[in-house]
Amino acid sequence: MCHVIVTCRSMLWTLLSIVVAFAELIAFMSADWLIGKAKPASSEDVDNRTGGSQEPYHPTLGIYGRCTRISHMQLSRRDTLCGPYAENFSEIASGFWQATAIFLAVGIMILCAVAFVSVFTMCVQSIMKKSIFNVCGLLQGIAGLFLILGLILYPAGWGCQKAISYCGPYASAYKLGDCSLGWAFYTAIGGTILTFICAVFSAQAEIATSSDKVQEEIEEGKNLICLL
Repeated sequence: MCHVIVTCRSMLWTLLSIVVAFAELIAFMSADWLIGKAKPASSEDVDNRTGGSQEPYHPTLGIYGRCTRISHMQLSRRDTLCGPYAENFSEIASGFWQATAIFLAVGIMILCAVAFVSVFTMCVQSIMKKSIFNVCGLLQGIAGLFLILGLILYPAGWGCQKAISYCGPYASAYKLGDCSLGWAFYTAIGGTILTFICAVFSAQAEIATSSDKVQEEIEEGKNLICLL
């Protein structure tokens, strides 16, 4: 018989696992890893309402995508085009970024799988006498290591020609040049830290769902068990 067991710690772990997976996925897909040096507005780049020139804009560059302004849309307020600059894996600007993409993709796939499984831990807490919480925590720790490797390798690719075109001639490995880090990079770092927090917290979730109080509720014949 399936016993639905919900505790504060197990629910918090489940929510954190889902949030971490989505945060890393969104960061990976974003083009806002590097914010390029300001591009001056052209003489044609005029605000129709005021007649004045628009502010210089900052193109952004991601692992495989970019956002930039294109000239034939300057009469529109939404004149920034975002999309992948690489049509396939081999066209990613740097070998280090290719390795980053692989490590991050593997880590994110593990996190997404754990997030999916975590939803069902309310009903199934163990498989083949192995705690799902402990297995998921181990997988989250492994995913965190993949994410760390990806984030360490990413700055090594700042010396590639693509990055130099955005960040100026002084950009090189682990040196930003005229660029600054975008929100996606910080989100990836924050998600990595939360991944390890989830891995540690999974043990608390396991303890909460297997406590003596839970066992007492099961012995009393309750199928829905909610504990603080």
